[in-house]
Amino acid sequence: MLVWLGLGLIFMAGAELTNELAFSVRDWFAWMPGRETRPDWRNWALGPASVVAPEESAEPMPTLPMMLRRRVTSIGQKAVGAALACQGASSARYVVASRHGEYDRTVAIFTSLAEEEAPSPAEFSMSVHHGLAGLLSIHTANRLGHVAISAAQDSFAFGMMEAALCLAEDPATPVLLIYYDPPLPDGYDRFRAASEAELPTVLALLMEAAHEPRISFQWQPTKPNPALTDSQALRFLRWHLSGAPQAECRGERMIWRWSRVH
Repeated sequence: MLVWLGLGLIFMAGAELTNELAFSVRDWFAWMPGRETRPDWRNWALGPASVVAPEESAEPMPTLPMMLRRRVTSIGQKAVGAALACQGASSARYVVASRHGEYDRTVAIFTSLAEEEAPSPAEFSMSVHHGLAGLLSIHTANRLGHVAISAAQDSFAFGMMEAALCLAEDPATPVLLIYYDPPLPDGYDRFRAASEAELPTVLALLMEAAHEPRISFQWQPTKPNPALTDSQALRFLRWHLSGAPQAECRGERMIWRWSRVH
């Protein structure tokens, strides 16, 4: 059982207060325009001369069944497709992290209300962050449950924290972390952050407790800093693919660190 004691601190029954968790990444898939396969991302992280790992195919994201394509937006299709590209998606808990979610749906609801029309029930039911996880769990017949995280510019890292906490609570059950964010639509320029310059971005990580190599994930509070320039998801993926021993990323309210455990 997990009890929250404050921002970034947890207490587990029988364990000490900690701001460090460990996990491993068994599989991953990412997408953004121009980077649509695993070799594309490895070339981005290491350069064109990098050696592709044996398990990394150049196959693009899986094509979604018609039922899923009809019910989700373009960014939602990419998020679900990245999740399905990870081996083991049907037997993992889901943690969905996104700052904006499928925001085009929210804009459509606002537009209907402004025009004094009834919002579409489908748009309304899918406008929440849980919507994609629900559809994915129905498609994969997965009843393990899911969590949605939205934490401003720290959404990816807090999603990773939640996924790692799930593993600490139940090490036998893998967790699929699905991060996605689209750029905000026109008219919302003043809410766009510098760290979101490379949106849309999608990243799915299949995380386990016992798989090797392991990753130590640490964090500590810091002074609020909304003027961020780095994408946490892209910073983590570049580090993960690079093989570097450690990396640090400053968030809006936290400093996040990753290191390899030998």
